Amino acid sequence: MLKEGIIASPGIAIAKAFVYDKVEVEVTEKKVDDPEAEVARLQAALENSKEQILKIKEKAARDLGEEEAEIFEAHAMVLDDPEFVDSITAEINTNGVNAEFAVKTVTDRFFEMFDMMDDPYFSARAADIRDVGTRVLNNVMGVENVDISCLDEDTIIVADDLAPSDTAQMDKARVKGFATNIGSRTSHTAIMARSLEIPAVLGLGDITAAVKNGDTVVVDGLKGQAVINPTEDELAAYKKQQEDYQAYIKELAELKELEAVTTDGHRVELVGNIGSPNDTDGVHKNGGRGVGLYRTEFLYMNSDTMPDEEKQYEAYKAVIESFDGDPVIIRTLDIGGDKKLPYLPLEEEMNPFLGFRAIRLCFREVDMFKTQLRAILRASAFGNALIMFPMISGVSEVRQAKGILAECMKELDEKGQAYDKNIRVGVMIEIPSAAVTSDIIAREVDFFSIGTNDLCQYTLAVDRMNQEVSYLYNPLHPAILRLVKTVIDASHAREGLFTGMCGEMAGDPMATLILLGLGMDEFSMSASSIPQVKKIIRSVSYEDAKAIAEKALNLETGEEVKEMVQAKIAELGIKIV
Repeated sequence: MLKEGIIASPGIAIAKAFVYDKVEVEVTEKKVDDPEAEVARLQAALENSKEQILKIKEKAARDLGEEEAEIFEAHAMVLDDPEFVDSITAEINTNGVNAEFAVKTVTDRFFEMFDMMDDPYFSARAADIRDVGTRVLNNVMGVENVDISCLDEDTIIVADDLAPSDTAQMDKARVKGFATNIGSRTSHTAIMARSLEIPAVLGLGDITAAVKNGDTVVVDGLKGQAVINPTEDELAAYKKQQEDYQAYIKELAELKELEAVTTDGHRVELVGNIGSPNDTDGVHKNGGRGVGLYRTEFLYMNSDTMPDEEKQYEAYKAVIESFDGDPVIIRTLDIGGDKKLPYLPLEEEMNPFLGFRAIRLCFREVDMFKTQLRAILRASAFGNALIMFPMISGVSEVRQAKGILAECMKELDEKGQAYDKNIRVGVMIEIPSAAVTSDIIAREVDFFSIGTNDLCQYTLAVDRMNQEVSYLYNPLHPAILRLVKTVIDASHAREGLFTGMCGEMAGDPMATLILLGLGMDEFSMSASSIPQVKKIIRSVSYEDAKAIAEKALNLETGEEVKEMVQAKIAELGIKIV
């Protein structure tokens, strides 16, 4: 039996199934006569939960590394968050309800707040809230789940979903792959699977109903499939694919120290997208030569209060120093609309993605904006930092942002604080009006970085989260390719300017040849995507790539573009997995 799902971590895994069926607790509302006793139950559960999380963090640090262990630092912070804990206590005291109902009510409220956000990173943080809340709930009710920390044989974990704490505790020597009913590429299940370098396919719908303990399962993380009880011939074919994939991974690893240069000598930059200093290790490990997008909003989202200048300065400085002169592009705060901060009240909007967010918010909250700019400027003294403004719709916004930056420079000069006086300034091109007028904006900036996620959404009028229209979302649509070319040409028309791309398209191997041929100077992506993109670039001549891009620009549909690229990849003998 074959099931189709979402590729979360590549590779082929073959092993016996272990159906991880966690206890689902029933929670009912009960009115209580002694709220103090319920609060005491809650406090005991919180303390127990914190002890468990710290133990899991220690195990994760040993088995997975410090970077992945930081997830559980975030979990511990949830338990220390006054807004989360005090809200549960308030439910008990104000409404006179039992502790378990109060925990579930508040957890659901916080989960929904994060889950509704369009940004896949933030919506994935909802899983953290759910995991912590479920842990507290289980401790309040005295519920224990199946232990997967010690397994007797090689195993494929089959589950409805896997929380970060599940993946951190499982027996790493025995777990060969994951297959779940739900999940996405940006969920912690996917992140953990990639960190462990084990295949995972998520979003399989009803895999837990189709599999029973002991069934042989193949997790095909190359095609996004799970095969239950394959035939002998199928099994032999998958084992061969498994061997081929391991050989390919070894081949990619050997490229780490090599440049991203075509066969005829054209060089581009491959850099990483990060959200915190903890993400830099992945970029280094995969051969990235800098950061093309530092999403600074995570610093704000992971804080109970507005992060001050010193806290931001230390975070930016740590990243800049870790790259020892390689470029680090720091995007200023991109919050608002779908991404909200509990300590920065914003009104509800009918169209949040077209509304009060990013640079628009910063222009109103000037003190907050200047605090961030001063922190970035001070950190720039320690390496090669660049500043990038998001959600720019036209040149007037660029000038306004640069004016505020100049004020910050003057303030630092008056205090005698060091910074890079020649720091380069750029903008994200994610609004069609900015792409169309990029020749005008180019007179004011040092670089462009194309944010294809929003550029596609705005250009094609497609809400990526709407299942009814998501099929229309296609980065290879001729309109997107033509806008990308417009931006690249505008930057190349002025000496010293460059164009990068930091959207998902930059790490998509199906787009690499076209972007290369269009003249893209920098590709910024998830760290794990860097080796394969480098392999493709090193396998083709720049002249061939330009011919492919030219042909793509003259095709009529995104489907035709994809078919053409697939044919060219096969013709050139380039392997993509």
